[in-house]
Amino acid sequence: MRVAMAGQNVSFPNTFVLVGFSDLPWLEMPLFGVLLLSFILTVIGNSSIIFLSLVDPRLRTPMYFFLDNLSVLDLCVTYTIVPQLLINLWGPEKTIASWSCMAQAYLYQWMGGTECALLAVMAFDRYVAICCPLRYVLIMHLWACVWLAAVCWALGLANSLVQTTLTLYLTLCAKNTLDHFFCEVPALIKLACSDTTMNDVSLALGAVPFGIVSPLTVLTSYTFIARAVLKLPSAKERRKAFSTCSSHLLVVTIFFGPGIYTYLQPPGNNTQSKFLSFFYCVFTPMLNPLIYTLRNKDVKEAWRRILSSQGRRKSLKAR
Repeated sequence: MRVAMAGQNVSFPNTFVLVGFSDLPWLEMPLFGVLLLSFILTVIGNSSIIFLSLVDPRLRTPMYFFLDNLSVLDLCVTYTIVPQLLINLWGPEKTIASWSCMAQAYLYQWMGGTECALLAVMAFDRYVAICCPLRYVLIMHLWACVWLAAVCWALGLANSLVQTTLTLYLTLCAKNTLDHFFCEVPALIKLACSDTTMNDVSLALGAVPFGIVSPLTVLTSYTFIARAVLKLPSAKERRKAFSTCSSHLLVVTIFFGPGIYTYLQPPGNNTQSKFLSFFYCVFTPMLNPLIYTLRNKDVKEAWRRILSSQGRRKSLKAR
């Protein structure tokens, strides 16, 4: 791959070297085991939520529609990063093909931005459900949910196209070693020896809707929710209202907490940054379905109905 820059042809590396955790070689095999287990749990957990929503009509509500989108995003992030990371942790080779690196950067940037916007939309959904219960069906109808989800995906895609394409046209000066375990736009920008002002400005502007507006939307929604719930006369009603939001609030905290800390901390401690990114990319997609499954009565009841129906079918066949 060759890119025209400043009147000359500049070579783009055919492969990149992902340093990852090679500075801690004794940790690579334990990380491989943890990563493989989390990968299996992530795929099973997120796939099961999508499956339940498809087969159980009682879960075809706005909340579970957005939860399905969240599960798709988590699966995409997992398949984008984890397989390559498993390969690099297992063997001595820490390389990734240039096209694969760019695809990873595009997809990760897309999924990350979309998930930020989607979590804000899910907070708005909870706000409407608790603060405007009589108008909930009118406001959060099917096409409104589809439109909101489409906007989230489109915003994430637009941000990804801008950030990653600008990075693609940087002069890398034959540098191809990334001090990271996957291809991320900020890590790629560090390899450039040309002016990165436009990239830095673009990243800062891109952080406004996803790193500032989305968390503020979540915070504002839950502020109104808390005020409405505290006004309820019955303690039982207050507990029920809070329980409908607790899973999403926990997911939001796990998602935005490490992410904001990782991207806002000053550069310096690369090892700490990599472990925070590892948690953000690997454990968050695994924890999301666990949180919604363990803390959600609707999901548990849906599983009971499916398992009991399967048991009845087997008993009928046995007869």
